[in-house]
Amino acid sequence: MDRYGGSGRQATGIIWEMETTIAPPTPAAAGVMPSPLDSVDGVMQALEDHQYVADRGLATAIFLGLRLPKPLLLEGEAGVGKTEVAKTLAAISGAPLIRLQCYEGLDVAHAVYEWDYSRQMLHIRLMEARGGGRDAVPADIFGPQFLIKRPLLQALETTADRPPVLLIDELDRGDDEFDAFLLELLSDWQLTIPEIGTIRAAQPPVVVITSNRTRELHDALKRRCLYHWIDYPSLEKELQIVATRLPGTPERLSRQVCAFIQAARRHDLWKVPGVAETLDWTAALLAMGVEELSQPEVITTLGCILKHQDDVQRLRGGLFAELLTEVTEASPIPATPGVVVRDTPAR
Repeated sequence: MDRYGGSGRQATGIIWEMETTIAPPTPAAAGVMPSPLDSVDGVMQALEDHQYVADRGLATAIFLGLRLPKPLLLEGEAGVGKTEVAKTLAAISGAPLIRLQCYEGLDVAHAVYEWDYSRQMLHIRLMEARGGGRDAVPADIFGPQFLIKRPLLQALETTADRPPVLLIDELDRGDDEFDAFLLELLSDWQLTIPEIGTIRAAQPPVVVITSNRTRELHDALKRRCLYHWIDYPSLEKELQIVATRLPGTPERLSRQVCAFIQAARRHDLWKVPGVAETLDWTAALLAMGVEELSQPEVITTLGCILKHQDDVQRLRGGLFAELLTEVTEASPIPATPGVVVRDTPAR
């Protein structure tokens, strides 16, 4: 089998083809959309109920992606919550989450389907033993029973009551050729298998594509998607995220952590810490019983937010003290145990 096509063999005729027609998206046809997500405000509330803090721009993009329906392309730095959007949507709707993790060299055999060659060979030998080998036709060995379904094909053929959430994660790690292969799926909700035919979705999956923008995706792919950039959050929004995901965090500690991370992002680090690192660091400090960043053991936890040794050495060489001074002077807060940040929801 070649990477982005069939097996190289010529199959005579199309044996199996799903011809389910998809109606144009209309408000009535959008009835498969879960009711909590039937408005922008509903999307924001549903995300908040599932501990995801989103602004109105992201909520609007999600709502339109569900209503039209169109794939949602989320770009942004690593650790800002792109993948979590798909996980949260699956949790809200109760739909299955099907994830395709992209990487260099990803091909059809790992993304869409491959043939179970060992079963095919056993079937051929069984037919020969029964004397029916000469009468065999392609359908005898190239049928659905010999097909190993990978994530993209699973998303089209799901029999669940609700359309699945298909997460194509970190597409920028894949090759340019794979972008081109996705065009048929994203425009017509179908895939073509040379030996079988065209497989169409009975109802389009909810597609979320993420990219860290390590390379530019094809313009043709972007045209088929709704686009949204997820940036690093503001200080107040990051405080709200910490309060939502780690309830019970003392206000003094959460504000110092978020202010420290915000200040660190303004420096030229190899890997700028994202929201995921903020949550990891806060959880680690809570586990160690740390109440404020001035405690001496805090500097030993820098591995929670820094992933390059050069960055660790730079902070230990003086930048940590500089940032700590900046944080403590900018936002002095009385140490009141048990006080938790409860800002108003981001809008």
